[in-house]
Order: sequence, then C-alpha cells, then structure tokens
Amino acid sequence: MKKNILNPIFLLSTGFGSGLVRYAPGTFGSLAALILVVFFKQFSDFIYALITLIVIISGVFICNKALKYFKNDDPAAIVWDEFAGIFVSFLYIETTNTNLLLGFILFRFFDILKPYPIGLIDKKIKGGLGIMLDDIVAGLFTLILLQIYVIF
Repeated sequence: MKKNILNPIFLLSTGFGSGLVRYAPGTFGSLAALILVVFFKQFSDFIYALITLIVIISGVFICNKALKYFKNDDPAAIVWDEFAGIFVSFLYIETTNTNLLLGFILFRFFDILKPYPIGLIDKKIKGGLGIMLDDIVAGLFTLILLQIYVIF
C-alpha cells in the first residue's frame, strides 16, 4: 500500500510525521510525544490517564494496520508506541523541567537497551500488540523510577 502522510493510520503511526526522520526516529517520536504530554498534563490526572488509555488501546489497532505500509515487523518509522510509552512515563508525575528531562532520558534508555523483560517482549510478541507492549513496559519502568525520584 502506498505511504500517504494524509492517511490517518499512517499519520498517527508515524507520530504526525516525527517517525519519518532518517536518524533516531524513536527519539524524535518521543520528543513529539513529550510536547503532547506537556499539553495534556494541564488537565486533571483522571483526564490524562484516560487519554493515555486511549493512546494505548488505539495504538494496538493503529500499529497493526500501519504494518501494511512497511516491510518489517517493527519498523522504526512507527513511533506511536513511543507516544504510548512516554504518556505512561508521566502518569501522576508533575511536569517540571527536571522531571520531563529525566523521564525522557530514562524512557529512551529502557526503549533502546531493552533490559529484561522488555527485550523478551520485543522478540516474542509480534503485530500491533508487540510493537506497543515493549514501549508500554519501558514507560512503566520509567514511571516507577520517576516516582522514586519525586518521593525522595
């Protein structure tokens, strides 16, 4: 199927085009997601959590559908999973500059290095769920460390 940035599935899966950069598309997708986090964190924690849930649930569908545009199982251009992971990273976390920077660095660390069980999930689970799940777990790891940082 022809790639078309105006196609909603292609647009969303590539993080509004942020995943189409040649180098480090996951990092650029994470930065784009961070901008949305700052915007959506203006609302209540409940609304932010609801938006995060929508990003996750829709992401499985979006990533699964987007696979027909690409030639491999987890294309770098699909960065909706980074959006989900970044959104999870900041659940119930105040968006100070320090927290945003630390959360971004921690999320990229977990997403790139894929420590256990993230790497196992990445290898074993395929399709839209597989694309999404390793980043969601990376987001959960980030969230836990951010919570510890905020508490202490």
